[in-house]
Amino acid sequence: MTDTAEPILDLRTLSKTFGEVQALNGVDLKVQPGEFVTVVGPSGCGKSTLFNIVSGLEEPDSGSVLRFEGRSVMARDLLGKVSFMPQRDLLLAWRNVIDNAILPLEIEGANRAEARREAERMLPEFGLAGFAKQYPHELSGGMRQRVALMRTFMFKRDLMLLDEPFGALDALTRSMMQRWLLDVWQKHRRTVLFITHDVDEAIFLGDRVLVMTARPGAIKLERKVDLPRPRGADLVTSPEFIALKRDLLDAIEEESMKTFGPNPH
Repeated sequence: MTDTAEPILDLRTLSKTFGEVQALNGVDLKVQPGEFVTVVGPSGCGKSTLFNIVSGLEEPDSGSVLRFEGRSVMARDLLGKVSFMPQRDLLLAWRNVIDNAILPLEIEGANRAEARREAERMLPEFGLAGFAKQYPHELSGGMRQRVALMRTFMFKRDLMLLDEPFGALDALTRSMMQRWLLDVWQKHRRTVLFITHDVDEAIFLGDRVLVMTARPGAIKLERKVDLPRPRGADLVTSPEFIALKRDLLDAIEEESMKTFGPNPH
């Protein structure tokens, strides 16, 4: 990934209004191929609306520019061109691990037997060896998320949208999942746009962290994470990490206070 490459995603003055509520106002965002970009911001700032547009589920208002792989597109053109993992794992209760994982390939008309063989080869990489025939209710929260991420990776798209995939996990499982995700990402080098409310997570995972303003959402601050990879658990106590975290928290707090109106105290 280089800053001089053609961006895989290029948003310019992206805006969206629902009735009388303006969710986004002038979002400018570029994501380079192979980059891991994390997005943080106060609750209700439009992060999920942004993802819905980039995944093709919502259209921005007129006047916005959305470019994907160098071409101007409508949001609906992105349906099926990016892979999107929402906050919940959305595993189908009546399908086992393998059959949940191959669902995107089935939808695309792939040969089911070949898709199952491909999924079986990927199970060890996703920490699911020996669990091919288990059903969602038999899995821990972390394992369910690994199945959902495996399904997202099997939907072979260059841009992956991950919307707080670890938000419901306990702290220890979340930390382990973060390191595991980085290992998988290093191997596959997919481009990732990742929403989180956790500033530590945003720094630990990302090449860049973007802070959104309070609604209507825009990009308030962008910080490059100039920390070495691969990243270990001890990184979060380094002076560089702590300084960056303080900078990001100050920006988020400033925006969060706006949601309370004047004189919040």
